[in-house]
Amino acid sequence: MLSALTNRRRFSDLSEQEILALAISSEEDDARIYRTYAERLRADYPASAKVFEDMATEEDKHRHWLIERHRARFGEVIPLIRREHVAGFYARRPVWLVENLGLDRMREEAEKMERDAADFYRMAAQRSQDADTRKLLGDLAAAEARHEERAGDLSDRHLDGDQRSEEDRAAHKQFILTWVQPGLAGLMDGSVSTLAPIFATAFATENTWTTFLVGLAASVGAGISMGFTEAAHDDGKLSGRGSPVKRGIASGVMTTLGGLGHALPYLIPDFWTATTIAVIVVFVELWAIAWIQNRFMETPFLRAAFQVVLGGGLVFAAGVLIGGG
Repeated sequence: MLSALTNRRRFSDLSEQEILALAISSEEDDARIYRTYAERLRADYPASAKVFEDMATEEDKHRHWLIERHRARFGEVIPLIRREHVAGFYARRPVWLVENLGLDRMREEAEKMERDAADFYRMAAQRSQDADTRKLLGDLAAAEARHEERAGDLSDRHLDGDQRSEEDRAAHKQFILTWVQPGLAGLMDGSVSTLAPIFATAFATENTWTTFLVGLAASVGAGISMGFTEAAHDDGKLSGRGSPVKRGIASGVMTTLGGLGHALPYLIPDFWTATTIAVIVVFVELWAIAWIQNRFMETPFLRAAFQVVLGGGLVFAAGVLIGGG
């Protein structure tokens, strides 16, 4: 019933010719995806780009074998049927969602693609009544199931230990520059810069709702400001820091979250309960920032803790003194 409502065919209703046509289109799509990955990686990770190019070449071979089998059984005209035409059939994620996540994410997606293809060929082989077609589909299922071994062989051919380590280091560095560094700067700004206005308002008014509104406004405003500033001041081409949009999002979101962390407790009506929880949240935030600096920026932990906790403590004290005075 669902397949009828969505205008999709059920896999069990496909003819053998349609199954072969579906396999042909799927192999073509997968080869194009691998070539897109290769093109995306070519400038920064040439060895991994070569791996994906070889994987695309293998998909082309599979497609050629399938076309030959279709020609032998059903002639030259191949029906137009794609994955999205079949209800419940596996789908590929849009390429732009994966390629923007980096090298490791592409490798993981490639492994999933091969697993999905292996499952499909196993089901397709069970449906076939023709001995040669059944053998071909079974062979393709085995070939796709050996993806990890084949990918390992390709990596050994194009990626020696030094190249793999170098590419992994480059990918990690790009992740740090594009996501961690702007996000950390935003978290520090949001957590520290909002301390004074939030706690000054809290101790000046002892009104939790007013304090929450001030904290919300300060957090959102700071997030917007930091996000636009990060995105606008460096396009990433010369610095190598990556997409300005990604950096702006990382900085803006983390700035907002950093401020909201100690603003949200003031949704609690009781002033001292809300303030106690907010102070605990501030303590956790500051130590979390120190940990992130140590983990990703390789800043000695004690130095990071001293800088962040001391600076945050001074801003917090300033807010309390101003509000209490």
